[in-house]
Amino acid sequence: MSEQEREPTARQEAAPLLPMPEDWSRALAVVAHPDDLEYGCSAAVAAWTDAGREVVYVLATRGEAGIDGLAPEVCGPLREREQRASAEAVGVRRVEFLDHRDGVVEYGVGLRRDIAAAVRRHRPELVLTLNHRDTWGGGPWNTPDHVAVGRAVLDAAADAGNRWIFPELAEQGLEPWDGVRWVAVAASPRPTHAVDARPGLERAVRSLLEHRTYIEALTDEDPEAYCRDFLAGGAGGAAARFGGVPAVTFELFPR
Repeated sequence: MSEQEREPTARQEAAPLLPMPEDWSRALAVVAHPDDLEYGCSAAVAAWTDAGREVVYVLATRGEAGIDGLAPEVCGPLREREQRASAEAVGVRRVEFLDHRDGVVEYGVGLRRDIAAAVRRHRPELVLTLNHRDTWGGGPWNTPDHVAVGRAVLDAAADAGNRWIFPELAEQGLEPWDGVRWVAVAASPRPTHAVDARPGLERAVRSLLEHRTYIEALTDEDPEAYCRDFLAGGAGGAAARFGGVPAVTFELFPR
């Protein structure tokens, strides 16, 4: 196991979380599936869009393999509709899909190219993704799709600024963009920064609740109670490291 993949030490776990940078205007969120952002960071997204910042969502898949009782050709379009409604609830107007196959997303040149193209297209200063580490902090094993997409995002943020990597993108009119200043990983087991969850929490609950078909397949709990308990519990768990304030956490990688 590499040093980068070791579990955080007690000292790291106790370190105060820093506020996320605020001197930016455009963010691009790239994740594997519908609902990843709603479980990961939508309360922060709501606060950012309220402040006039632009956030665009790009999803590697349409989540077509995510519900056992629904065939992919039925599930994919349904989850796409739910994702668009979910994004709207937190002020995100643009949602794109890369159409990689759900459940078997592979880290590699093709995925990096697709994400680099999205970065060049939207020209963000902040790029967001979901936990790319092997576990969720010593608990459940992470999924291959999350790991592949998260690691590809970290690499593609640099790829997008190098004209000699994927030169075909420039031929398609996508000029290099070296303006990404940070990549922020939501739901990381090694968070370094945070955003006050309180202003956006109610909209985050509504946003996650838009994934009703998925949630009803996942749990027998009342969907709204499930969404509220999950998001409020996660935010509350970070409060001890953020001045007692419920928070959405990120592992921030400056560039």
